[in-house]
Amino acid sequence: MATTGNASVATGTSSTTTTKRKPVFVKVEQLKPGTTGHTLTVKVVDANPVVPVTRKARPGTSMMSRPSQPSRIAECLLGDETGCILFTARNDQVDLMKPGETVILRNSRIDMYKGTMRLGVDKWGRIEATEPASFNVKEDNNLSLVEYELINVNDQ
Repeated sequence: MATTGNASVATGTSSTTTTKRKPVFVKVEQLKPGTTGHTLTVKVVDANPVVPVTRKARPGTSMMSRPSQPSRIAECLLGDETGCILFTARNDQVDLMKPGETVILRNSRIDMYKGTMRLGVDKWGRIEATEPASFNVKEDNNLSLVEYELINVNDQ
């Protein structure tokens, strides 16, 4: 019987089961610029639609074959008992953002817009309506009013 360098090769299937990990809910005051993967329970304080933007196709692009639909965008003020932040709702998300509603944002991210923080949920995240929360939104701690400045550190 000849042996090779790989005498013991595992030929079975692994019977490990993957379990979902519990989401870690964060508060608004814990959000920092450039971070992702946040799960929050927040109340909608205000929702203001922004002028619809229609994308125009350039000749010779693949967008010529598809009719362009205007994007619906709304700037919403969301918050919890620790603070509030502006949220950019896009398309179907706009319908969920009604003042007074309580929503859960899963896998949300912080975008920077003109030096200020904005909360957003892209295609990898999810927004769910939930039962009304018992907390009052702390509107005097608006994280979107804090202006950040990008500093490049060069070693000289």
